[in-house]
Amino acid sequence: MVLEPVHHKNMLAQTPIDFEQIQKGAFPAPKYTTNVNVGQIISDLFPIIFTVTGILLLIYLLLGGFQLMFAAGDPKKVQGAWGKITNAIIGFVIIFIAYWLTQLIGKIFNIEIINSIFGFGAGSPVHGPR
Repeated sequence: MVLEPVHHKNMLAQTPIDFEQIQKGAFPAPKYTTNVNVGQIISDLFPIIFTVTGILLLIYLLLGGFQLMFAAGDPKKVQGAWGKITNAIIGFVIIFIAYWLTQLIGKIFNIEIINSIFGFGAGSPVHGPR
């Protein structure tokens, strides 16, 4: 079996586009239509924001720990490392409070878009029917 190099320009020109499938709806519809609002975009970003901040927090905490390990008794390096660790812990507390406060506000005021972010189900009443 002989493999020949692939030329991307030729492949793109030879790829047939089936417009009938596109018109029948065989391809998924775009996530956002013209009726998108800022609340939908923010609610889609919430889980991503919490995940990214958690990962950055872990990296910052690890950097502070490694800096403390390699300080070799130098007081300035030890103080800088403890400062990083303290800031990481403060950041963790802020992220933790923000996460639970957002959930609490969503449940108390029955905000559907927040409830759907955290898996409570859109439209599930917290304190009785509407």
